[in-house]
Amino acid sequence: MLKTKPGFLLRRLGDESMVIAIGEASESFNGMIRLNSTGAFYWELLEQGVTEDQLVAKTLERFEGLDEATARQDVREFLNTIALALDNDGAAD
Repeated sequence: MLKTKPGFLLRRLGDESMVIAIGEASESFNGMIRLNSTGAFYWELLEQGVTEDQLVAKTLERFEGLDEATARQDVREFLNTIALALDNDGAAD
């Protein structure tokens, strides 16, 4: 199960989405993660807790005509990019 670490919060400012660290999380991460609309979509799913396979399935639902191999690659790239904010140390299952 993949889930975001406590202390990493998604915030929207106009059309921009970003993740900021607060509390203890800000001691190990000083900055922000800018997300596009797909990244924000993934983040919201990760806040609930999902598997990589569930993220791939949701990607295929959202983007008509996308093949599974491309969806899986995109999900893994995203997970690797935000690994420091994942509760499981960023391991993509």
